[in-house]
Amino acid sequence: HSFLRHISSLCEGLNFIFGGSFYFWICSVYLTLISERVVLRICFSLNTQTICPLVRQCKVRWQDFDQDLYVGATVVRPGQDPYARNKFNQVESDKLRMDRAVPDTRHDHCRHKQWKSELPASSVVITFHNEARSALLRTVVSVLKKSPPYLVKEIILVDDYSDNPEDGALLGKIEKVRVLRNDRREGLMRSRVRGADAATAPVLTFLDSHCECNDHWLEPLLERVAEDKTRVVSPIIDVINMDNFQYVGASADLKGGFDWNLVFKWDYMTLDQRRARQGNPIAPIKTPMIAGGLFVMDKEYFELLGKYDMMMDVWGGENLEISFRVWQCGGSLEIIPCSRVGHVFRKQHPYTFPGGSGTVNTRRAAEVWMDEYKNFYYAAVPSARNVPYGNRLEMKKRLSCKPFKWYLENVYPELRVPDHQDIAFGALQQGGNCLDTLGHFADGVVGVYECHNAGGNQVALLRQHTQVSLLNTYSEDTWVALTVRAQWVC
Repeated sequence: HSFLRHISSLCEGLNFIFGGSFYFWICSVYLTLISERVVLRICFSLNTQTICPLVRQCKVRWQDFDQDLYVGATVVRPGQDPYARNKFNQVESDKLRMDRAVPDTRHDHCRHKQWKSELPASSVVITFHNEARSALLRTVVSVLKKSPPYLVKEIILVDDYSDNPEDGALLGKIEKVRVLRNDRREGLMRSRVRGADAATAPVLTFLDSHCECNDHWLEPLLERVAEDKTRVVSPIIDVINMDNFQYVGASADLKGGFDWNLVFKWDYMTLDQRRARQGNPIAPIKTPMIAGGLFVMDKEYFELLGKYDMMMDVWGGENLEISFRVWQCGGSLEIIPCSRVGHVFRKQHPYTFPGGSGTVNTRRAAEVWMDEYKNFYYAAVPSARNVPYGNRLEMKKRLSCKPFKWYLENVYPELRVPDHQDIAFGALQQGGNCLDTLGHFADGVVGVYECHNAGGNQVALLRQHTQVSLLNTYSEDTWVALTVRAQWVC
């Protein structure tokens, strides 16, 4: 306190002597106050034309951020369930250092490729709600550590009304990090729009709050957008195991897709598509759908296309809506093999969906973008007919967007359109188990798995003459012919 009084007196004297016309700066003067093992750094910036001393929050390099203090405040106590808060193993997450090394999962060709030096900077927008501090910190640090500094203008953290405001506020001490906090729960879409509106860079990068960026992840994404502002690009999304947090490289032979229940899934490339890529295995991959959590987009184009649907709530369906909108309104979606970002995939969400927002959001997307093909969605998910929705048809008209028929024919011809022989969608269920493709994309292998009622690998199609097909395994040449003895659930 005595030192503070001396500083204040010094400032007042300088103001008197120089009449407020002289700028006198003391840069990065740190006071270390030790109280109950808590170290607080206070930075003084003295400017004689302002009230002095002016105490402002110090920005620190990520290398100097106190991980143990930040993460230690929310550790899982003995006897507590490590999965309870986040639906992944928080104990294992908390053990990891914020800058841990992950394997370089890129193709060898990527490691020798030279990226353009003159690329636009990006604002990285990360939204979160009650995220594990260790996972959120690793996301932020990986962006700063694995990106050329001149390409990251800022990291905007949008705290969607987390229970503890300090989850985000404390990270605001790190260089380039800005923190915005909602004063009520807004959900992913409105939170991302708030972050995008605050962004000052010409390119937006959206990330989930439990990611880890890999080597040179940003340059190949920015290069594609710089060449064509209508491209919306995504990295290959590697897997971070939710139990032990092992980082595992994902296949480069996958594209984003969906079934008629409008649940996102990964489609394995056809044999012809894979053969066509043998000459250039790191070429961009045109994809009908993006997963939604991680992508890069020109800021002006994001605004021109209508940002996000602000009437969508919490989470779910937004990737369908923005994917349809980009393709049908003149843009394109790509997966860039030389960009790799790890993501923690969970089996369930740690938060609830007020009002069943997942179905509301999906129906909104179907009503606006799918034209008459929306009836196939209602056939697969009959309960969606009873969900109230709004629409964005006026925007679709303003942008002169193409019909969904064009999308099916030119973007996603692999999606089989049901015909008059198709009787019903549903699942083949016996007791608590359902017929499931078990992730087999091309070899026709099926098995049995616990029913999850989310479609995906368990969506089945009943045709005339008791022919049944699991949609993920269907082709014109092969049917999964079954004698139907299980209960048919529509």
